[in-house]
Amino acid sequence: MTRHARNCTAGAVYTYHEKKKDAAASGYGTQSERLGKDSVKSFDCCSLTLQPCRNPVITKEGYLFDKEAILEYIISKKGEYTRKLKKYEKQLKKEDNEKAELAAAEKEANLIKFMNREKNITSTKQQDDGPSTSSVSNLANGKSKQLPSFWVPSQLPDAKHSKIEKPDPTVYCPISGKPLKMKDLIEVKWTLVNDPDDKKSLIAKENRYMCPVTHDILGNAVPCAVIRTTGHVVTMECVEKIIKKDWLHPLTGDKLKEKDIIVVQRGGTGYALTNQNLEGKNERPVLQA
Repeated sequence: MTRHARNCTAGAVYTYHEKKKDAAASGYGTQSERLGKDSVKSFDCCSLTLQPCRNPVITKEGYLFDKEAILEYIISKKGEYTRKLKKYEKQLKKEDNEKAELAAAEKEANLIKFMNREKNITSTKQQDDGPSTSSVSNLANGKSKQLPSFWVPSQLPDAKHSKIEKPDPTVYCPISGKPLKMKDLIEVKWTLVNDPDDKKSLIAKENRYMCPVTHDILGNAVPCAVIRTTGHVVTMECVEKIIKKDWLHPLTGDKLKEKDIIVVQRGGTGYALTNQNLEGKNERPVLQA
């Protein structure tokens, strides 16, 4: 066997090629693999449930949701805002009570200081050669400002100042992060493919929907858009070649504007994180040399 042979076993070094070959055979180590089409979210699936939409609605940014799922999300966010607001109001009430206690303590300290001053004025000052006695009061020698109210919980040395910020009442889209309102959701109308020979259910069909104007099959590889006024889904080719020519609705003849065309966001992962992370990791033991 030659010295530089690929499968040389005479060397004392565990080469990268040998490690890669052993890792592929044993199943250990890092393995790279392209995501298949099963790992990509279908264009007609909800961005939250990742399932085909029963009552599809779309946002102004072009993200598709199931109406039930997005309304449940909005309601849960509003409930979360209500709970945070109650905690924030409780914190404000606590701060007001502490301020009232501090004001009362400062008033009492001023009263003691005034009484001591009046006592010094009315009494006769005596000068003795003996040692002077110091006051043991915690309000003497300028400590009245340093410790105005030592029994307030926030003034304790081990008190943790975790201030709660005022919650934001705005509900944001879980995908785009932009403000989301119920009235901004637009109902989507799919045009079913009429194939009498295909007896499969709607979910099992590969070609489920088509463009109502050009009759092109819709899919992840076909860019499409929603007409905001009616909710019909058409291909971008229909938008560029037909709609933008006269800016008329091809089905109803109504006048359209550029803002009435909502481009449907396609693709993304089939995982429940978001539609922005296309990397999947599988942790396995590493083969040691």
